[in-house]
Amino acid sequence: MSNRPRKALIIGAGIAGPVTAILLRRAGIESAIYEAWPYSKGIGGGLQIAPNGMHVLDEIGLANELISRGSIAESFDFYSQSGERLGSINRDMARRFGQPAVNVCRATLNEILIDKAWCACVSLYFEKRLIKIEDRGDQPIIAYFSDGTTAEGDFLIGADGVHSVVRRQVVPDGPQPFDTGLIGFGGFVPHAVLDGRPIGRHVETTFGKSGFFGYGYCSPDPNDGVMWWSTQPAHGMDAAMFRALDHATLKQHLRGFHHGWHDPIPDIIDAAENIVVTDTLDVATLPTWSRKRSLLIGDAAHATSPHAGQGASLALEDAMRLARLMQEGQELGATFQVFEAERRPRTEKIVAMARRNGNSKREFSATGAWVRNQMMKWLLPLGSKSMEFMYAYDARAA
Repeated sequence: MSNRPRKALIIGAGIAGPVTAILLRRAGIESAIYEAWPYSKGIGGGLQIAPNGMHVLDEIGLANELISRGSIAESFDFYSQSGERLGSINRDMARRFGQPAVNVCRATLNEILIDKAWCACVSLYFEKRLIKIEDRGDQPIIAYFSDGTTAEGDFLIGADGVHSVVRRQVVPDGPQPFDTGLIGFGGFVPHAVLDGRPIGRHVETTFGKSGFFGYGYCSPDPNDGVMWWSTQPAHGMDAAMFRALDHATLKQHLRGFHHGWHDPIPDIIDAAENIVVTDTLDVATLPTWSRKRSLLIGDAAHATSPHAGQGASLALEDAMRLARLMQEGQELGATFQVFEAERRPRTEKIVAMARRNGNSKREFSATGAWVRNQMMKWLLPLGSKSMEFMYAYDARAA
């Protein structure tokens, strides 16, 4: 078999998988994607693609489509539970970094990426749950799936997220995802819920004595175009326990938790339907991202909690950098080592930042919350400066 790999098996059709396949095709490498779940267009909440991620989408011709189907976020504004303004970050992103930050429904993003991969003649297979990998010397690498089928290729990319099966193959005794003690609730409400509150293209977020709430436009769809999310201490509950509750009970929990919070938070909760509940997970640093001819990327390699808003953008960066390195035609193991050496310092810095940000969403005493809010007024301008390294990065030029 040639030192120049020609076929990639990609596990996972979320964000990193399809983009990696598209970019590898450009580099002359065939790709096939295997996704454990059925194909669906209606899963997930909202997210933001930062300028560094938008550069990658621009490279594959999707930036304008994402902007048209999402909503540009012109700033991130912070408030106290009572509605006092604490400050703002991430202003004027398009001018400063060459691309805007864009809010979008995760389902919309996945649909755009899958359609683009199909147009690039990438093979996609759904309901293919990986169970093991066989990698024997000069034989093709083999992926075994739970339905009894197999697939062969020259190398394998694990883009299968925080619960990665590939990770367990690459690092058999490695760290497992752990619960950070925070529960995430989220969904979408109609534009009309924000009528009378001129938030424009700003994302508004609120720090409570306990927990956090955010909302902003994510789509031009008037019926479902505002995303919202609530982050709360778990208090002994996990996401599965909340998902087992009926809708009325779940909504009553949200009303109770956010009782007394400033407008329009009560109206958003009242209008919420199809509430998504997720555990906030993290994974400790892995000792390695590759083993033989298998490589981890995205959350499979460096899972990040959502508190820096960079999970999707880091996955997009990984796809771009891996494809660029593969084009250089080095021996596969050397390429994987260079990829990890390049990507690890940046991703670990951002993962650590997300962990720190999550700490401000836990439970405080009334005095502790007041002190935090006063500190935020001073620290937000400094924090904004310290985050520029995330957004200024362009994976095309790295």
